[in-house]
Amino acid sequence: MLLLQANNVERRFGADVLFHNVNMQIDEHSRTALVGRNGAGKTTLLKMIAGITEPDEGVISKAHGLTIGYLAQDQGLDSQNTIWAELDRVFAPLHQMEQSIHNLENQLATIDSASPEYQNVIKQYDDLQTTFKERGGFEYASKMRGVLTGFGFDETMYDLPINSLSGGQKTKLALAKILLQEPQLLILDEPTNHLDMNVLSWLEDYLRGYNGSVLVVSHDRYFLDRIVNQVYDLENHTLTHYTGNYSAFMKEKAARLKAAMKHYDQQQKEISKLEDFVNKNLVRASTTKRAQARRKQLEKMDRMERPTTDDRSIHFSFHSDKESGNEVLDVDSLKVGYAEKVLAGPLTFQERKGQRIGIIGPNGIGKSTLLKTILHKIPAISGEIKIGANVEIGYYDQEQQQLHPDKTVLDEVWDDHPEVPETEIRSLLGSFLFVGDDVFKTVKELSGGQKARLELTKLSFQPINFLILDEPTNHLDIDSREVLETAINEFSGTVLFVSHDRYFLNQVSTDILDMSATGIHHYEGNYDDFLEQTATTSVSEQTPTQNSPQSTTTKSAAQQSYQASKQEQRARRKLQRTVDKYEQEMDELQQQHDQVEEQMANPEIATDIAKLSDLQKQLDELQTQLDQAEENWTLAAEELEEFDQ
Repeated sequence: MLLLQANNVERRFGADVLFHNVNMQIDEHSRTALVGRNGAGKTTLLKMIAGITEPDEGVISKAHGLTIGYLAQDQGLDSQNTIWAELDRVFAPLHQMEQSIHNLENQLATIDSASPEYQNVIKQYDDLQTTFKERGGFEYASKMRGVLTGFGFDETMYDLPINSLSGGQKTKLALAKILLQEPQLLILDEPTNHLDMNVLSWLEDYLRGYNGSVLVVSHDRYFLDRIVNQVYDLENHTLTHYTGNYSAFMKEKAARLKAAMKHYDQQQKEISKLEDFVNKNLVRASTTKRAQARRKQLEKMDRMERPTTDDRSIHFSFHSDKESGNEVLDVDSLKVGYAEKVLAGPLTFQERKGQRIGIIGPNGIGKSTLLKTILHKIPAISGEIKIGANVEIGYYDQEQQQLHPDKTVLDEVWDDHPEVPETEIRSLLGSFLFVGDDVFKTVKELSGGQKARLELTKLSFQPINFLILDEPTNHLDIDSREVLETAINEFSGTVLFVSHDRYFLNQVSTDILDMSATGIHHYEGNYDDFLEQTATTSVSEQTPTQNSPQSTTTKSAAQQSYQASKQEQRARRKLQRTVDKYEQEMDELQQQHDQVEEQMANPEIATDIAKLSDLQKQLDELQTQLDQAEENWTLAAEELEEFDQ
């Protein structure tokens, strides 16, 4: 059944067109993602679909009686009620029905059971009871408890007034209320903001089983992969439809672009061939007619436009002036918090050169506080922190408090590097999409995404060999997140970061630290590896009853196969990381080797026997290291190849 259809929808701002020729269809039980760059118009389109605004051109038609629930980005619940009382308002019609049932019960008690009136009232009572049951009259309280538990609100919080809660808690309650309303079409704009991983996992399971349809805007690629079955891409001022989840969309989009470019190139070659023939043969009597025919063919040809994608993307890299020692960070029995109030601890872990460690854990546990304590921005309550030799730290603050609100974008960077020419500073800002008059905006005028890009701009200018990042993907669109992932993966230094972005964790992390109030646990690998290891631990810790079939020491064949598959996947990823590590090591050594050879080729050094001798020793040592790295890489690559056979 078709719930909603948008036909040739357009939105203009003055003479500028935000989007046009937008066509969309939402069917019953569909799970749809709307993706696109920040500023492309996703939220504007959602508001039109929700009926909050009207399109400048085109029509949005909806099924008769369609109920829509719309959650705006960071929309918190604003109420003087308690948590329970506010959510209970969703079921006001059931409460009225319940009261009517009680009234009929009282009425029946006063009427002679043999009278016609009694039969009439008993029929009303039975009908109302049936309707009450069908509409969930006996289940609404358990539904409320289930949703509140899913969002992290236990029973001790039910009587808390909503106006006493944090912004993040109010946003979660706004989402909880809309879920309980169960509209036929649920429209969610960035619903994963403020949600920790446990709540995200619960929400994903809830939405997958949701009876209605879901239309969602989100930068959380892991969330989109688990939820949606179709994607609408808002790019180049129009909308393109794809089937499948986010990963499938990315593959299909790349394939479409490649095919379109191939067809375009083929046509361009044909055009060039025809034009060349016309130019050479039009004036020759013997070939004039053929040339004229080719010219008519060119005139009638439906020329393709060159396929384009909105490739305005930040591009940058992190760099260091020197290498750190192998021991980058040691944390021992550390307790973190404020004013002697311990949030978490004791925490003990180490980080070594080249690791990219992601810290995860529930909201409010003290992850950001841990980073600030390591940076000595907050004093440790107890324990030790040791930073290694030659460590140059670069810090990304999710609260963006390192930026000065009254400075311009240009001055924010230039004041830190007054010796650098303005043209170079503006060129750097341009690579982060600050162009034209954007550089003269004050920091306080910037959006969250622009402030995030400005912080990254400053970081890319610093010599760094140890990156400490606090929720670096917040406020970034998907394309910018992918660029950041590439920059981190190509960075030769060490990275410690806090993130709830599971896709980002999968792409970047070599290790996971799972933080709780009482400690921190280390897991090797990325987020999926962490899930596998914790799932295995959970299964092994279960103690089945003696009467249960699970009590036998031998697992079923299906279970064994499943566990073996998981172990195999994990082993392969570990081998792949080893191959990648040696490959990166070879690249770095080869660069150093080439630099020494360049020095030796310098005419001034070529005549300096002592200097030349020192460089030759250095070259020999690098060659030995390179040979060893290549041997290690070959063995690892062969092992990986054997594994895949």
